[in-house]
Amino acid sequence: MTELGSPRDTGRTKKVAAKSGNPVSRFFASIGLFIRQILDELRKVVRPTRSELWNYTLVVIVFVTFMMAMVSGLDFGFSKLVGLVFGT
Repeated sequence: MTELGSPRDTGRTKKVAAKSGNPVSRFFASIGLFIRQILDELRKVVRPTRSELWNYTLVVIVFVTFMMAMVSGLDFGFSKLVGLVFGT
């Protein structure tokens, strides 16, 4: 059983000790860590093959064309409806 009010070891002492350096060197060390983490994540990326990329591009073009046609049709229909209602 633990005592009430007793300090628990949460590992914060190690973190505080690691942060007690020169602020400039900590800044550049954190930038270096950030860049290393970015490069590690980029190594995990699976790049699509040429045929997959071509298929994805075609799907996007077809979808965008369909959406443009649908929005244009709705715009034309609503403009005609407004013209009929307000007599313009």
